[in-house]
Amino acid sequence: MIIDFQKPLPEYLIEKRNIIRLVVFTSVFALVFINIYSPFGVDRWFNLTQLQFLTYSSLIILTGVLVVVLSRIIMFKVCKKHLINIWQYLAWIFTEVLFMALFYAIFEKIFLDDARLFSDLVKLSARNTSLVLLLPYSVLWLYFSWKEKKDQIDRLADIHSFSANTRNMIPFYDDKGVLKFSIKKENLLYLESAENYVDICYLNKGKVSKYLLRDTLKKMEENFSGTEIVRCHRSYIVNFEKVKVIRKEKDGLMLEFDNPSVIDIPVSKTYVNTVMQTFSKYCQTSDGG
Repeated sequence: MIIDFQKPLPEYLIEKRNIIRLVVFTSVFALVFINIYSPFGVDRWFNLTQLQFLTYSSLIILTGVLVVVLSRIIMFKVCKKHLINIWQYLAWIFTEVLFMALFYAIFEKIFLDDARLFSDLVKLSARNTSLVLLLPYSVLWLYFSWKEKKDQIDRLADIHSFSANTRNMIPFYDDKGVLKFSIKKENLLYLESAENYVDICYLNKGKVSKYLLRDTLKKMEENFSGTEIVRCHRSYIVNFEKVKVIRKEKDGLMLEFDNPSVIDIPVSKTYVNTVMQTFSKYCQTSDGG
């Protein structure tokens, strides 16, 4: 399988709940792995009793995991404002390994009075840290990916089943797959990201209303693939049936709706081509009809 390292990082890797799962699972894995399996003979590096070794290793692992905690908090905040690619995520992980290896090497040199060269300690710590971090990281990445695909398949099956019985209705499910809201397609205006929630903006008896749903735009974007409901910005998905004008401003393109009460929606550079193709295709379809 060929991996496209330029692809944006999947959103499930930067969801708050999955970050918490990653930190907890990595901590537990590191404690169990170090204390039970003693990789590279760490239990024989120093003249310690089993209880002393358990205490020292637990302390250093839990303290070292603070590097991961701090790193993931920073990543979460960065990804709220900027898209990062898979290669950038891998570079981020490499940096985590490096910083944790430095922490471990400094700990051994200062607190355990290790006589070996500091450079040798860094190399050994980097090797051990890679093992302790990359194994749980890889397992969780595979699990999160599998869970995402499973949820998507379940959603699509429910949507097709629902659509077959309800003409032109769009169902919206929360992050647990529970049907929470449905609306006629012609009444849907746009979707706006609100961290782990999505604001569904729609027309209700001629007035603009909103419904807050716990889900992500990424999942909704996949569900609307091939339709006129298209993502135009990191924070917005728009129903192009309701778009009247694409207006060019000094900061970029803006989408103007056929209802003056609706705010104008920005188009980010990442989605310009998709937006223009969709708008052109939809205009041609409307003219032809």
